Amino acid sequence: MAMKSILNPDDIKKALDAFQAVDSFDPKRFFEMVGLKAKSTEDVNKAFHVLDADNSGFIEEEELKFVFKHFAAEGRDLSDKETKAFLQAADKDGDGKIGAEGKIKEYTATHFFFFFEGTSGSPDLLDK
Repeated sequence: MAMKSILNPDDIKKALDAFQAVDSFDPKRFFEMVGLKAKSTEDVNKAFHVLDADNSGFIEEEELKFVFKHFAAEGRDLSDKETKAFLQAADKDGDGKIGAEGKIKEYTATHFFFFFEGTSGSPDLLDK
C-alpha cells in the first residue's frame, strides 16, 4: 500500500518540498502537513504499517531514515541527526524503536502519529 492511497498527493508533495533541506525535518509539522491529523484511526494505522517496512509492529531507526521514501519515491533520506532526533522524540521506553511493547499494533500506530499530531488521542491520554 502506498501513502498516496491514504493521503492527498498534493499535500504529500508540499510537505516533502517544505523539508527538502537536510536537517530541516520536523515530524510533528510534517505529519500535520500531509494530513494525518484529519484521518481516521484506520487510515493512521495503515500509514503506520507502510512505515513499518519489516512488518515487525515497530518502526526502527533504519526505517525512520527512509520515511520520506514511503511518501514519494523521490523523497530524500533523513540525515543521521534527523533520524536520531525523530527516534528520541517518539521512543518513549528507550528500546530503540517506536512502539509500545505488549500493546496491540493498532494502539502502537495511533500512539505514534497522535504523539506528533498533538490531538486528543495524545500518548499521555492513551497511557492512562
